[in-house]
Amino acid sequence: MKNAIRIFLIILTVSVNIGCDQVSKTIVRDKVSYGESISLLDRHLTLTKVENTGAFLSVGDAWPPLIKNILLLILPILALLAGFAYLLLSAKATRLLALGASFIIGGGIGNLIDRAAYGSVTDFLHIRVGLFQTGIFNMADVSVMVGAGLILLNGVLKKDKSQFT
Repeated sequence: MKNAIRIFLIILTVSVNIGCDQVSKTIVRDKVSYGESISLLDRHLTLTKVENTGAFLSVGDAWPPLIKNILLLILPILALLAGFAYLLLSAKATRLLALGASFIIGGGIGNLIDRAAYGSVTDFLHIRVGLFQTGIFNMADVSVMVGAGLILLNGVLKKDKSQFT
């Protein structure tokens, strides 16, 4: 029973991450024009709809279609399937590691849905605070970054615990 609950929670977390990403992108696609900038939080947070046909920061945007499909669609699908299968089948993952991996998998699937359905990924969030500013990103990217942070935190906590045993 404990394993069934763990699997259910993993699937739920992945699904919620996909859902938040896809709902936010649908709203932006329907309500924001391309290149339009909507200032929020006194220009520290801006909505600007762009379509990214590449990967992170448009890397691969100009690659030939075959290479782009292999590196930005097929390999990520295989990696996410392998990660998801491992996560579901492995009881060794800590709760924090499983949560982080679920966020990464959900975010990855969210962006792959866009890439498969539209040929590009809809990005729309931009943060600027003082000299610091981000590229334009989406909620799937937030999921991946939060997941990576949770996995790093898990590693730090495991290391701290091992020093005391």
